[in-house]
Amino acid sequence: MSRIAALLFFALLNLAPARADGPFAGVRGPEIVAPNGEPLLLKGVNLGNWLLPEGYMFKTGQMNSPRLLTELLNELIGPAATREFWQKYLDAYVTAADIHFLKTAGVNSLRVPFNYRLFTNEDYLGGSDASRGFALLDRLVAWCKAEQIYLILDMHSAPGGQTGDNIDDSYGYPYLFESEADQQLTVDIWKEIAGHYADEPAVIGYDLLNEPIAPFFDKASLNPKLEPLYKRIAAAIRTVDKNHLLFLGGAQWDQNFTIFKKPFDKKSVYTFHNYWSETTDDVLEPWLDFRDRYDVPVYCGETGENNDAWIRDFRKLLDRNHVGWAFWPYKKMESPACVIQFARPADYGLIMQYAGAPRAAFVEIRKARPESREAVKKALDELLFNCRFENCKPNAGYIEALGFKVPATDAAPEDGASPAPKTPAATAPQ
Repeated sequence: MSRIAALLFFALLNLAPARADGPFAGVRGPEIVAPNGEPLLLKGVNLGNWLLPEGYMFKTGQMNSPRLLTELLNELIGPAATREFWQKYLDAYVTAADIHFLKTAGVNSLRVPFNYRLFTNEDYLGGSDASRGFALLDRLVAWCKAEQIYLILDMHSAPGGQTGDNIDDSYGYPYLFESEADQQLTVDIWKEIAGHYADEPAVIGYDLLNEPIAPFFDKASLNPKLEPLYKRIAAAIRTVDKNHLLFLGGAQWDQNFTIFKKPFDKKSVYTFHNYWSETTDDVLEPWLDFRDRYDVPVYCGETGENNDAWIRDFRKLLDRNHVGWAFWPYKKMESPACVIQFARPADYGLIMQYAGAPRAAFVEIRKARPESREAVKKALDELLFNCRFENCKPNAGYIEALGFKVPATDAAPEDGASPAPKTPAATAPQ
């Protein structure tokens, strides 16, 4: 399909009458369609740093994955207090109030990164119960369903590591592609997730592997292994769930679509990520060419981390080309480059300083550790307080750059883990 023909197709879709297609979103040519058959352009954000914390958002430098963050906290406050911190963190960072705020702003979809360990008995973020992933996601699904927001489930960390960098909480190499056991575990977890949500229309689909095969590694040997693994995961999912979309990311930060052959699933959406580029039409060319060639939807699963002007211009570029999107991330500590931010705790510098100190030997750990463990615990308690929605501050310029509105004061629903939130001031940071 030519670029002109594709644009004409989108124009005709917008004129098409609604039709009932059941409760699930689908795919029609290069467009995602809502259950009523009308075009659905996904517009949302990523709930990053929640189910898979990242060190740069904790401002802890090279301690930049959940495993390394946990190691850092274990050294600072001990394993028992660290487990308690993570358990409280999972309940505080994203609540019903956050989802209500996003809906009121105009979001119609959310992408939630998760770590596979939440569905195993591995020790992770304060627990080792294989049902924890479903408990956390079920709660989120209920909030999204109440607000009529679609949810994309994103395996940001797969067994063995699919990326080979901090973002997949791995050991510095994409071992997934060299381990049959890890591949089978990945397939099994996705099949279990798909079976659990097979009849849930609030979940729009599954992002099978986030940013597989970082560019630091041997692309010639690893890239050919990616699509076959996607096919294997998809085949397992389709034995239990024929309803949901499958989001398939390219290699090398989700950017390289040359690894794909002809689409193999009728409900596939091909997802790319893009940061810090120009905001001109040619930036999207490789992905739009793929869309035109195979008559399939493409979706920008991650972008952002920039100033308001860039956010506005790149969002408009995506909209102009009928590409759905999820900007990264929703919430961060002390940053204007997100939808809402929260204050850095007093004494948090103790944690940041320790994270940057030499700690290769026990003598170095003892030397670098702050004198007051209570001051560190107080800073972490304050982080748990500050990150709750009611204590956050919307970044008005960023929200408006996304084409959303800064919600006026209104009562957000209570969730079982917290009191009814206060409404933060709707002003941009100074």
